[in-house]
Amino acid sequence: MKAILLDGFGGPEVMRLGEATRPEPGEGEVRIKVAATSVNRADTVQRRGNYPPPPGASEILGLEAAGVVDRVGPGVTHWRPGDRVMALLTGGGYAEYALADAGHLMAVPEAMDLETAAAIPEVYITAFLNLFLIGGLSDGDTVLLHGGGGGVNTAAIQICRALLSHCRILVTASPGKIARVKALGADRVIDYRNENFAEVVRDFTGGAGADVILDHIGADYLAKNQAALAVQGRLVVIGLMGGATGQINLGIMMVKRQRIIGSVLRALPKERKTAIVTVFTERVLPHIAQGDCRPLIHRALPLAAAADAHAEMEASGHFGKIVLQVS
Repeated sequence: MKAILLDGFGGPEVMRLGEATRPEPGEGEVRIKVAATSVNRADTVQRRGNYPPPPGASEILGLEAAGVVDRVGPGVTHWRPGDRVMALLTGGGYAEYALADAGHLMAVPEAMDLETAAAIPEVYITAFLNLFLIGGLSDGDTVLLHGGGGGVNTAAIQICRALLSHCRILVTASPGKIARVKALGADRVIDYRNENFAEVVRDFTGGAGADVILDHIGADYLAKNQAALAVQGRLVVIGLMGGATGQINLGIMMVKRQRIIGSVLRALPKERKTAIVTVFTERVLPHIAQGDCRPLIHRALPLAAAADAHAEMEASGHFGKIVLQVS
């Protein structure tokens, strides 16, 4: 089968289209004939050698895919060949065929094409898991989202609007993306290059701060995130683009009873991921099917152009998801 292979670790130039062995489904697994996958920031980190796949996972990049069930393994009864599915993967999406745990699949809404579906599993589940299941976001809360026009951030805005009747959403973004982020439903978009987001959050909330912050920057934002958090606020860290080592002000954390939580979806046990996919299917997927939430596709490129897709993501010029067309 065709797949994107790596000639060592490094920049986008280490990626090439080559031949790989078609995987066979084991107990509880489903093989998908992939129609499309999409690019996630984690893929670029893995390509550079800094995010190895979990034990037993495919070495091929790709954390989500959409396509048609090709074959089911022993013990799989819910899915059949021919079913249109989208899947959360531990790896292997940048290929013509990919394996997924049967519990990590979702049916593609009838009116949705597979390219759009390929942009859903990783980012929408990441946003839902970390804001609602881990962060405990609820009606009346204020949330601060870092990430401007990235896939997780644009998904998070939509999910907050769909699931909550009243939620104040603040978002940090670069100057060129402010208007588009505002149009998605943010109450206040903060120009992170020219504004101090902690000060803006405090001013916007009358000094109360944000109840939940979803952050993929890490160390560089840690102090300001603490300053922006409300009493009993929750900071959920899902990325380290700004460094892995920072200083926590324990005094502020104690006095304000803050919680700082690290979260990685990919490394969770498969049973835990199955439970998350089940809740997501019940609470969020109906809003996707109805069109209340819909992934923003920045661009669709052929699988052979995966290196170009990575370069564009790392330049942060995208708004929404970059999809790779596989078949």
